[in-house]
Amino acid sequence: MTLEKARQLLETQVSFGGGYNRNGAKLIITDVIREHGQEAADRLIRDMRLDQLFGIQPGTTP
Repeated sequence: MTLEKARQLLETQVSFGGGYNRNGAKLIITDVIREHGQEAADRLIRDMRLDQLFGIQPGTTP
């Protein structure tokens, strides 16, 4: 998955909010870590404020 595709998918998860979407966001972040590394995932987490919205913290694997 490209980082742009991951960003698009995460935007969808953020727009809906809720517990199920939190799990979806965690799966997307896990895939980004696997393909692009922790630094790319941390950048997405910070840029999209996933730490505030879903409690996904930079530097950790969800």
